[in-house]
This record gives sequence, C-alpha cells and structure tokens, in this order.
Amino acid sequence: MLYIYSLIPYAMLRIALPIAILLVSLTGFAQTDSISQKNDSINAAVLEAYNQRIAQIETQRINDSLKKAALEIQLKSLKTADNLKKEDLQRQLKQIEDNERQRIADKKARIDSLRLTAKGYPAKGVLKDTLFFVYSRLGASKPNERADNISKRIAKLFDDDFLKIDSLTTISAENTVDIVYGEHIIMSISETDALWYNKSMKALASEYNEAIKTSLKKAKEETSLLRLLLRIGLAIVVIGITWILIWLIGKGHRRLLRYIANNKSKWLKDLSYKDYTFLSAEQEMRIVLFLIKIFRWFVYFIILYITIPIIFSIFPFSRTWADALFNLIWSPFKGLITAVWEYLPNLFSILVIYFVMKYFIRFVGYIFNEIEQGKLKLAGFHADWAMPTYSIVKFLLYAFMFVLIFPYLPGSDSHIFQGVSVFIGILFSLGSSSAIANMVAGLVITYMRPFKIGDRIRIADTTGDVVEKTLLVTRLRTTKNEIITIPNSSILTGNTINYSSDAAENGLIIHTTVTIGYDVPWRETHKALIDAALKTELILKEPKPFVLQTSLDDFYVSYQLNAYVREASKQAVIYSTLHQNIQDIFFERGIEILSPHYRAQRDGNITTIPASYLPKDYKVPSFNVNINREQ
Repeated sequence: MLYIYSLIPYAMLRIALPIAILLVSLTGFAQTDSISQKNDSINAAVLEAYNQRIAQIETQRINDSLKKAALEIQLKSLKTADNLKKEDLQRQLKQIEDNERQRIADKKARIDSLRLTAKGYPAKGVLKDTLFFVYSRLGASKPNERADNISKRIAKLFDDDFLKIDSLTTISAENTVDIVYGEHIIMSISETDALWYNKSMKALASEYNEAIKTSLKKAKEETSLLRLLLRIGLAIVVIGITWILIWLIGKGHRRLLRYIANNKSKWLKDLSYKDYTFLSAEQEMRIVLFLIKIFRWFVYFIILYITIPIIFSIFPFSRTWADALFNLIWSPFKGLITAVWEYLPNLFSILVIYFVMKYFIRFVGYIFNEIEQGKLKLAGFHADWAMPTYSIVKFLLYAFMFVLIFPYLPGSDSHIFQGVSVFIGILFSLGSSSAIANMVAGLVITYMRPFKIGDRIRIADTTGDVVEKTLLVTRLRTTKNEIITIPNSSILTGNTINYSSDAAENGLIIHTTVTIGYDVPWRETHKALIDAALKTELILKEPKPFVLQTSLDDFYVSYQLNAYVREASKQAVIYSTLHQNIQDIFFERGIEILSPHYRAQRDGNITTIPASYLPKDYKVPSFNVNINREQ
C-alpha cells in the first residue's frame, strides 16, 4: 500500500480519499433506497400470494397422487371377470389424470400472468455473479430463503480444498430433480420451477448444474495467485495512468494561466454602459480564473470517479463496489433521461394545447380589434368595451388553458405539489382582497362607462382630466398638473361628475353667483351679467346665457349667471375671464357688488367702485347732522 500511495500525488490523495470514503459510505444507502424497498415489498407480496395458491394446488396434487396409487393397487388386485369394478376404477384414474392436466395448465396460466411483472430472487456464485433466479417456494422455504440457501451452499462448496467440480450431478427424485455433490443436495428443482422457464425439470436442472460448475471454475481461476499478481499489476498501471493524466492537466493548467495573463489586455475589456461599469477587466480576470479552477477540479473528479470503479472492478471481491459507485451517479442521470423520455408525450400534449390556444386567442383579439376600430358593430356593444372585454376573455382562456395543461405537468398528481398549489392559492386570496375588489370595480366601471380617457371629471373633492384607466386605479391630471391616483373601489362607491360627456353635443352650463343690493334694479343686473358672459371667449352665444335669482337675503339679492360652453377642460380659464368681465361691466355701470356687507348709511364712506370707474368730480359724501333746536 505504501508503494501504491507513493505513486499518487498529494493533491490526488486530497481528492481521492474523501470521495472514496463518501462513495463507499453511500453504497449502503443506495442499496436501501426507499423506492427499491417499495418495489421489493410489492414483488414479495405478489410472489407470496402466488406461492400460497400454488401450495393449495400442490396439496391437492399430493392427495390426488395418493388416491391414484390406491386405485392402481385396487385395479391390480381385481380378477379378470370383474369388469364393472375395473371400469369404475379406470374412470376414477382418468378423472385424476384430467385433474392433473388441468392443475398443470392452471399453474402455467398463473405463471404466464406473473412472468412480465414479478422479479425472482437471485442465486449468486462465489464472485457475486447471478447464476439464476428463484421464483417459487419449495416446502416451507420461501423464494428468497431458497436463493440465500443455494448461494450459501455454493460458497461452502468453493471453500472445500478437495472440490471436484465435475462431481456435481443431477438425480431425479419422486417430485423433484436434485443437484447433488456427494451426499449433499445443493438445490432441488420442482415442477413449478420448470414451468417458470417453460422447460422440463431435468432440462432446467442440467442448465442450473452447468451454471454452478462454470461459476465455480471461474472463481477458482480468478482467485489463483498468478491472477492476483496480474490484477495488482493492472491496478498499479491504472493508478500510474491516472497520475500521468493529473500531472498533464496540472501542467496544462499552468500554461493556460500564463497564456491568459499574457493576453488579458487584448481579450478583457471593461464591460460598461455609458458611465456605469458592470465589470472591470480585473473582475473579469478573476471570474475567468475561478471558472478555470472549477473546471480543473471537475476534470479531476471525473478522472477519479472513473478510476476508482476501474480499480474496484479488477478484483473479484470488490466488483460489486465498482457497480455501486458507477450507478451512484449514473443512476440519477439515467433516471433523468428516462423521465424526460417518458414525459415527452405529455410535453407534446402541452405544446399542442398551448399553440392551439395561442392562435385562438389571436383570432379573438382580431375580432375585438375590429370592434374597437368600428369596422365590426354589434348591437348594444360599445366600441370602448372591446379591449377591456378582450382582456377578460383572454384571461379566462389562459386560465382554461392552464386547467387543461395542469394534469400534464410533472408531479401534478403528487400531494406535495397539490399542497403547495393550495397554499399559494390561500396566500393569494388573503393578500389580494383589496386588489381583487379594485379589479372588480374596474370591470364594473368599464361597462358603466361613466367617463373615458380625456374627460374632465370630478370624483369626491378631486377635479381633473382622465389620463389613465386600469383594472386597479384611475389617474387624473388636475389643473395644477398634479397626477392623482384613485382606487377604482373608491370611484364605484362614490359619485362621479363628468363635465365632458355631453358638452360637445348639448353644451356644459357653467354658473357663478354675485350679490347685488336692493337699490339696483334687477333688470339692469340681469343685462350686465348677460353682457359680461357674451363678452367672454369660449362662452356660446347660442343658447343664450341666462340669469336666475336664487335668493333674497337681508342685505342683497343673489343673482346666478348661467352660460353654455363646449370646452369642459378649460373651465378654469373661462371662469377667470368671466369674473373679470363681470367686474369691469358692473363697475362701468356703477353697480356695487356687496361683498363685504355695508349698512344703509353711506355718509362719510367712499364707494367700493374702483376710482378709475368713478367720475372725475366724484366726492365722498360728508356726514349730515340735523339738530332739532326745539327739543
């Protein structure tokens, strides 16, 4: 061992020993895999049920054999003249023979039904090579017990220093054919064993006998001193080749690093976008070196993973270890490849469902697009409903597609997959109640059609133009260029005023109120207000503005001016200009707007009309005091 280890560099030992220990320790785990245990238990249950039925049939066979022997004795003892009794006995014998044929046919039919699914228990040679499989019980021994006992007897034969392999022979017994060595029975072949292989008992016994002989001869050859020395030499050669490969890889790795270092300025540049650098040349160099290092260790692992099973396969006692180590990694890959291959029909079904639904959704989208553009008209269906309705239909179609695809997804029938799906559904339903409420409100608002993009509306105390409508929110731009986001559920539960929906056709009535004293005739006030409205741009001449007197208060009369406009989105400008014109015309005509209030006595107080509108000779009235001298 010291000589062998001297051939392996220290780096190799650092890798080989932990991996070898890990793989050997995992061998037992791999053999006790839960899936294999489950399959073995199912197979054992199937064979046990079959063997119980065979035992019943075998009991009936023994009874029939005893009865047949008794009938044959009676038949021989009869005299020649006793024909009637002889016919009766012959009839009973024929019935037993018919039962025997039916019994064999029944056993064969049961075996044929199990042959494709049931797995036998292997009887192994000295080198752990499988010689044949045992399916049926014999007497009280179960199939697995028979296989173990046969393997132990073959191993015991091999331990005999004076073994003569050619002395193994077959001997026919009453109901079995035995393979014997001297006075020892190695195994017995029953009628059921022969039926499993569709052969006679003698033919099957000869075949098993030759298999045992061949195994023993091979084991003797494999364990000879010369062969052992050859295997040790071969193992040393394999280790030497492995060491050379690792040395070459290490040397090539060093050369590759020097080559990259000499050319990194040519190959590696800063990875940047505008002023931001994602990766500098130095960072790229570190990544490249890290990837090369990972690749080198991966190659080392592959070499050692191949080398260790090869060394194990050289020696007979460790060949099972080689198979276990190889299958430890190959089995998952094989299982993955098999799973992918078996999943291909489901994958094809998923692709068919996806592409069919994809093009069907495109067709539906084309129909709704035609409706939106006005090319296709449906009675009672507005064009602005087209895209929202298409979104709903598309969502439902995708949901239906997912329902169709779900059974074809890998693991969809597992309880874990179903549990995770239910858990996610509960989280979604609990965490998105307000979002779903807004989505439902958005759908209702779409079909209520209270406003559209570009309309000037008022929601609660917010007034603005609609700039965006989604399933969740509606966004307004106010006259101050503020973007206000309002949840759709709030819109649905409140009142919405739309200034634009009817303005283009019938006009929007804007209104403002002024308070004028009782000393001004109402006809003059009406005329002044109407003239101010007609002087304002964007106010329609027809229909003509009109005035309503809304109240008669303690100090003044409230006059409400109403005028028609079409540009609902320009109300702020229209109101501002209208108020300016009202002030100008009222001041020009000497009408005071009584805000704040004034008392009736005006002596000593200047009028509230701006000085530019007053006559040049205007004087503030003085206080008048009248004294009654008589009092």
